[in-house]
This record gives sequence, C-alpha cells and structure tokens, in this order.
Amino acid sequence: MAEQTPSLRVFASPSRYVQGRDAMAELGSLVGALGKTPLVLTDDVVRDLTGETLERSFERAKVPLIFERFGGIPTKAESERVAEVIRQGGHDIIVGLGGGAAIDAAKGAGANAGVPWASAATVASTDAPTSALSVVYTEKGSFESYRFYDRNPALVVVDTQLVAQAPTKFLAAGIGDALATWIEARALRGTDAANMVEGRPTQAGTALARLSWDILWESALPALDAVDRNLVTPDVEAVVEAATLLSGLGFESGGLAAAHAVHDGLTAVDETHHLAHGEKVNIGSLTQLLLEGAATAEVEEFAEFTARVGLPTTLTEAGLGDADDAVLDRVVEAAMAPEETIHRLPFSPSHRDVRDALRAVEGLGRRVRERAGLGEPRRP
Repeated sequence: MAEQTPSLRVFASPSRYVQGRDAMAELGSLVGALGKTPLVLTDDVVRDLTGETLERSFERAKVPLIFERFGGIPTKAESERVAEVIRQGGHDIIVGLGGGAAIDAAKGAGANAGVPWASAATVASTDAPTSALSVVYTEKGSFESYRFYDRNPALVVVDTQLVAQAPTKFLAAGIGDALATWIEARALRGTDAANMVEGRPTQAGTALARLSWDILWESALPALDAVDRNLVTPDVEAVVEAATLLSGLGFESGGLAAAHAVHDGLTAVDETHHLAHGEKVNIGSLTQLLLEGAATAEVEEFAEFTARVGLPTTLTEAGLGDADDAVLDRVVEAAMAPEETIHRLPFSPSHRDVRDALRAVEGLGRRVRERAGLGEPRRP
C-alpha cells in the first residue's frame, strides 16, 4: 500500500463499539445478535479471568460458549489453524478475547474462514480492536507484515473494570501506541499519502487522532494512578476510549508514518523483545520527531511526559544502549522496507538519516530524565 497514491478519501470503523465497567457481562447478548455458534479465541490466563462471567452471559443469552486456545503469537499459521477450527465446528462468528495479539489472530482466522469477527478487549494496550488489519508476526516474534481486510470488526467490547485490574504497564503501553497516532496523522495532513484503508487520510480520521492526543495529555497520568489501585474513574474511561476507539479510528483513517515503521524495525532484533508494542512505538515516535526536526521544546516535553507515563525514552531501556551500528542498521533496514509506512512521510529520509535519529533518542532521553529528576534509565 505504501507505494500507491489513492484518489479517494476513505474512513473506516467497526459496526458497534461498547465500553464500560463490566461490559464483558453483556458479551453473550451482543455476540448473539451477530451469530448463533460463536467461537471465542483466548489464552488460558484470560479464560480463567473471564470464564465465569462469560458462562453466565452466554447462558443468559442462550448462546453456546465454545473456547479455542490461542497459541500466543498472531502468525499466519495460527490464523489458518483457527480458521480450520471454525470450519470444522460450523462457527458463524469468531471473538478475539484478550489483548491485541489474540484479537489480530481472530481477525485473520475469521477472514480465512469467511465469517465475521468481534473484538473483546480485557486490556487497553493497543488500538488493534477496532481496525480492519492485523499485524502478522513470525514464530520468533518479529514483524512480518500487515494484513488488510475488507471490513472492520462487527463488534468491539472493552471492559474497563478488567482494564483497571490488569497490570498498569498494559495501559501505559496503550497510551504509547495512541500518542503516536497524532504524531503520524499530522505528518500526513494535506498529502496524497495512503492511509491504512486504501484511501487518502480523511479530516475525520485526523481530527480523531488529535482528540485522542488531547485526552491522553489531560487524563493519562491520573488514569494510571487509578489503575495502580484497580479503580475505574472518568479519567480511566476517557483514556481507554482514547487509546482504543479514537486511536484506532485515527491511525486507520488518518494514516501511519515513521513511528510504527520504527516499531516494526525494532522487532527485527532480539534485544527489544522484552518491550510491548506501545513501548517500541514510543521509541518510534521520538525517532520520528527527531527525524522531522520538530521544535526542541516539543520533543523534550513529549519525552518527559512519556517517561512519566512509564514508557521507554532511551535506547538503553529498549536494550540497545550499547548497540553498534550493525545492530541499528538491521533495525533501520526493516523500518525502511519498501512496503513500510515511513515512506508516507512528506519527505524521503535516507537510511543514515533514520539511524542517526534513532541513535539521537538516547541523548535526548537521558538529558530530559536528568532535568526532570527521573533518574538513570533502567536496563532491561
């Protein structure tokens, strides 16, 4: 998609979005309105966490509840395996339950089997639940490709009580993923670059990206304080909506640029595999800001804010503090693959430009942490 110059503007969204405390208790009736024989794809941890609630919910809705164990990584093979389970069981809808990995695998399986899919999020760690694409990884956890679908999820459900009970680092990662949405969407404003749904960016997509950004700057820190105590507050509800719905619509219809391309590049080296998706994206956001030559005050403010959120702002935290040029060259080579979204920037950075910007993240992050009294960056 990166090489295309589309003529039409396109906006995409899920058919229905439902969010709130104990929303998972309504999943049975919501899914039952879409299919008679659903399959729920999830891992053992999430099944143990939600099983009793879902049993009551599906029984009340008179809908059968059948689980399939998720293999852990949304690979091409995993989506095809689950698709075969759908075919053999005669299921007419699949539900991805948990985080972005299970949800992305469910999308792929649903597309392979020719049935609709729903997203049931128990964390707000990525903006994957609403989109018409999956990130496909290799068995080793490296980025392989984006896979695009002809429709978005038929349903998205986010239970904010479960989000509040999950480790706070998951919400912090979701904030990192969502903050990139505006950084990338604004870079594509007024250009002919493609968004993620085979069209030019829409004003709606860009505006929602900005709204997500504004909400996060206002509410992210108090929301994280609340989640530390397993509380659902208005700030938590606002941040979950910003990180899931608004960011999801914003990145898909507003477009991606360098931040997510750098994320994809970071997955190519083993040193960064301890980082969550949104944590790698935050390194990508800082890299894009430096690559663009953004105002120093803006870049430093962003670095301090995201450090306070708990996101990595140095290569040291990413496991690359001592990396030589050969390692960073592998990151940059993957980030600049022909199909990558970095090529949607309104300028054409060289390999050396991107490597230097990535390398410069270390000094920026350290300087800001020292000035803000945040201490030395932690090694993984």
